[in-house]
Amino acid sequence: MSSPSSAPEQRFSARVENYVRYRPSYPQEIIPLLQREAALTPQSVIADVGSGTGISAELFLRAGNAVHAVEPNREMRVAAERLLVHLPNFHSINATARATTLPDHSMDFIVAAQAFHWFNTPETRAEFTRILKPSGHIVLIWNERKLDSTPFLQAFEQLLLTFGTDYTQIRHENVNAAALSTFFGGAYDIHTFANEQHFDFEGLKGRLLSSSYAPAAGQPRHDEMIAELRRIFDAYQVSGQVSFEYDTRVHVGR
Repeated sequence: MSSPSSAPEQRFSARVENYVRYRPSYPQEIIPLLQREAALTPQSVIADVGSGTGISAELFLRAGNAVHAVEPNREMRVAAERLLVHLPNFHSINATARATTLPDHSMDFIVAAQAFHWFNTPETRAEFTRILKPSGHIVLIWNERKLDSTPFLQAFEQLLLTFGTDYTQIRHENVNAAALSTFFGGAYDIHTFANEQHFDFEGLKGRLLSSSYAPAAGQPRHDEMIAELRRIFDAYQVSGQVSFEYDTRVHVGR
């Protein structure tokens, strides 16, 4: 049997609907940031690598960009196609970060949102160099959930530490400054935006189960985890809602 952290391309196959419904989007301020700092225009061509269900692709499509959404997971790719088919300039590609199938030096921007920690390898860097124009930029984006800014978020973090199958091993924060410096080959800029979500209990449960390390229904400790989630929600809800707070970090380099 595969270990929980193996085959990252397949980890989210059974979680797509929760991912679509309950994962956070990205701040609209990212577009004017890239216009100011990296010469983004509506004519810029974007490779969204590890594009998942299309959350980040939609941000750029609505700004007028052509987006080549590269995603190896069939279920996530199909969800993106269903959600974004009505938007012009959306191109869905069944490929990986190491072999995108895109032409040489064809992309103005390569974007990886909530994905780069899955494919931070020398092969990926070589592929990005191949497909990026000489004047192009690489943009790595993560929504970083605040872990201890409220009692609720402290309790939720403890739930993940208690029940997550390999939570500490696959957290995107494991891609640290040294790893990013190595990938970018030197300097890169970091910009931070505030982001948040508000959930009732069903939304909170869907948000939890969108994570690949949360035991799914039928797996060991799932029922115990959901009971603890209910206890946490009841303890900290205000008017039937709890809030996730994020720092959205945008790393811009070449």
